[in-house]
Amino acid sequence: MTVTSVPELGQIHALLAEKGYDISEPAADSLKITEVQSGVSVQAVLQGDILFLSLVCTVVPRTAVTAELMARMLAADNGISTSYFQLYEAGGGNVAITLNNFCKLLDGGPEDEDDILSCVHFLLVDVWSARRLLGSLQS
Repeated sequence: MTVTSVPELGQIHALLAEKGYDISEPAADSLKITEVQSGVSVQAVLQGDILFLSLVCTVVPRTAVTAELMARMLAADNGISTSYFQLYEAGGGNVAITLNNFCKLLDGGPEDEDDILSCVHFLLVDVWSARRLLGSLQS
């Protein structure tokens, strides 16, 4: 990436493509990042100097998200080391369970490149633990 005063989505796109990810831009402010071997996709949105990353683990009926499941999702020993879960309404009485991460970008320099690549990598690693944790749910 070229060092700039404000990070740009095109720079992030180029960095991730250079590292072997399949990248598309479904909207002006977002990227779809696909890890080629697994086919797992992460959505990224750049808002100002924050890059938000999100991965949909599953979409299930709201009733499937029990207090017991929530306790497992929030447990310190759940195997999710750097990412966090969020729930989003998905319509029709369903909820999307997502795994999320973010990084604050500074100037597009080497530290930002490391942060971006680390955040994407952490999500891709954490999704395997998340899928084991959520494995009993039917999407």
